[in-house]
Amino acid sequence: MEQQELFIKEPVTAYKNESSEAYREMMDNGRKGDYAEFFAVVWLWDQGYEVFLNAGHTGPVDMIATKDEETILIDVKTFGDPKTRTGVTGRGRTEKQVALGVKLLLFNYETRTCRWMEHKK
Repeated sequence: MEQQELFIKEPVTAYKNESSEAYREMMDNGRKGDYAEFFAVVWLWDQGYEVFLNAGHTGPVDMIATKDEETILIDVKTFGDPKTRTGVTGRGRTEKQVALGVKLLLFNYETRTCRWMEHKK
């Protein structure tokens, strides 16, 4: 059987100029988000959870974690050191996330630590 090469003729991005500031910022933020999610998976494993990732990378949930009889819908957010004024990315949970009971898991990319966000009832 002949092996076929798979390639993309046109970049699948709104930013065709890879040297543009917008393109670099998009890639930097995307990379941070990916790193945060993978770190969160390992952190959850260490807490005894089984973790299932959102394969589509869209929607109100990044992952689902289960442990014993508990199931948690999770959205991972990055945050930094308050001294450097790098706060939580985004603006908290959306209305849909609140309705679904999604919990925010915060990843500090400066200290490589995770913590649950306290949600108002």
